[in-house]
Amino acid sequence: MELFFISTILASAFIIPFALKTLFPYLWLDLRYAGVLVRILVSYVANRRRRPPSFALERFLEQAAALSDKPFIAFGDETYTYADTDRESNKIANALRSQPGYEAGVTAALFMGNEPRFLFTWLALAKLGSPVALLNYNIRSKSLLHCFNCCKATVLLAAAELKEAVEDVLPSLMDQGVTVLLMVKSCDTPGIVSFSDKVEEAADTPLPPSIRSHVTFKSPAVYIYTSGTTGLPKAALVDQNRLLSALAVITAYGVKSEDVMYVNLPLYHTAGFLVGFLGCIETGSTLVLKRKFSASQFWDDCRKYNVTVIQYIGEVMRYLCCTPKRDNDKDHKVRLAIGNGVRAEVWKEFLSRFGSIHVFEFYASTEGNIGFLNYTGKIGAVGRVHFLHKRLFPYTLVKYDTERDEPVRDANGLCIETSKGKTGLLVSKITDITPFVGYAQNEEQTERKKLRNVLKKGDLYFNTGDLMRIDKDNFVYFQDRVGDTFRWKGENVATTEVSDILSMSDCLQEANVYGVQVPGHEGRAGMAAATLKNDARFDGSKLYDHVVSYLPSYARPRFIRLQSAVEVTATFKQMKVKLVNQGFDPENTQEPLYVLDDRAKSYVPLTAEVYRSILSGSVKL
Repeated sequence: MELFFISTILASAFIIPFALKTLFPYLWLDLRYAGVLVRILVSYVANRRRRPPSFALERFLEQAAALSDKPFIAFGDETYTYADTDRESNKIANALRSQPGYEAGVTAALFMGNEPRFLFTWLALAKLGSPVALLNYNIRSKSLLHCFNCCKATVLLAAAELKEAVEDVLPSLMDQGVTVLLMVKSCDTPGIVSFSDKVEEAADTPLPPSIRSHVTFKSPAVYIYTSGTTGLPKAALVDQNRLLSALAVITAYGVKSEDVMYVNLPLYHTAGFLVGFLGCIETGSTLVLKRKFSASQFWDDCRKYNVTVIQYIGEVMRYLCCTPKRDNDKDHKVRLAIGNGVRAEVWKEFLSRFGSIHVFEFYASTEGNIGFLNYTGKIGAVGRVHFLHKRLFPYTLVKYDTERDEPVRDANGLCIETSKGKTGLLVSKITDITPFVGYAQNEEQTERKKLRNVLKKGDLYFNTGDLMRIDKDNFVYFQDRVGDTFRWKGENVATTEVSDILSMSDCLQEANVYGVQVPGHEGRAGMAAATLKNDARFDGSKLYDHVVSYLPSYARPRFIRLQSAVEVTATFKQMKVKLVNQGFDPENTQEPLYVLDDRAKSYVPLTAEVYRSILSGSVKL
């Protein structure tokens, strides 16, 4: 009897785990992720309770004291330890304190590319208690002025190579009394002050904490710009509490102090700044900074710097897979890839070619209050429905009418939740734990992202603008963007902004801008269905010059379709769905089609032969 009892116990010990794995294949990973969520929550609460308050800057100062001689930034042949970075940021901060026109705590705008001084300057401004607007270094003219003004900045710090872009908007900046500091040792342009010479002469002594004593959890930390459903870029206000939350979440990615992270995404973006820069601060890792992404140099850099963690967006993965194959493709130390937006087929090809790298796909947005982590490694998914995650961050998918560009509602005026396997709009409840701060100086756009009366009267949700799908196994998949925003080359493109620029040209009267899928490319390429001005002829060269002057490369429409009239709905909204479905195939329309040709510096006719060349990849977009 005793032997039978022991045998039963042993058999159960073997059968039960096997049965659980068969019936609930992700149970252990789900339980492990529950532990991760608890650690994130505990870390966040602990930081919130610290007195005096501890923010992202304080975390850097702790690491600078504990890891003073450890390399923090590698940039080309330059290396800066944590202590070096602390001293360099002190010099900039002390130079700013002595600079007429700057006062500690005022908002400053940072207009720089990926370089160590970007990081030094942000830390310096943080030490002075100043919120920082991270300007996209590709923007010019009207967009640059708009982004600068909408966060009420009074100081602009710019890189030397961006002097011409600054001079283009200098009269407006001078009219506003803005202090313009250029990272050069001398400058003879009236209204621009050289700043590098002041930094060289400044002391590297630490700044007293009292200078930033006004900073609270609700104080703005950074403004990160995002393209929305309409108009020019919006400044998403990221407060100190949001940064603290980000630091807590970053630990879930599995990055360790001994890791070396390769950051080639723009530092003005959430991925480069929060995940890359602040992520390395939180974990005490080394950051290898690249001025810009280069597919041909990517793996050589990883080998040179012994990189163990890389960042990506969908396009990065595809570009790497498109490079010529080498015998040493798997000769590297990269163990972890963190990012979002990679297609399943590219994901598979990447792993097959470059070896056993754990791809940590996630979903999040700069201003949003919901995120997912693909903790199971399920190829193609952005995350998984998890009981604890959904309890902490309530969300749902609701039916969406793509033609009307709005959620479907029932007879009671409430949204209708989608069933498993069906695509729906992701909305996330706005609560004290999951707030939506909104956009600086843009109450209208902030309000547009709020969705009321979703599941019951009086509730309030954040409208992500993203269509998602949850399969029968509870995996979450990104499907598409909705409304008037699409993503190309890793950037969000606001169609109304592009439409406004096109309408300013000599030949186009009205433009309906939308994104179209191109085989072999992530996201959607810009396309415009446009009408000609009275008595005007289409001039591809002049239009090319116009869009190059006013739009960054990723926002320039790749295709133009000329129409006699722009189609609109009964409520005068431009119709896009039919145009999107027809794409840029000449066989789908008799209307003239043109494609942007950088070599010809013009929009040239899109013939059937050119169309086939685009599909085959011989013509690059």
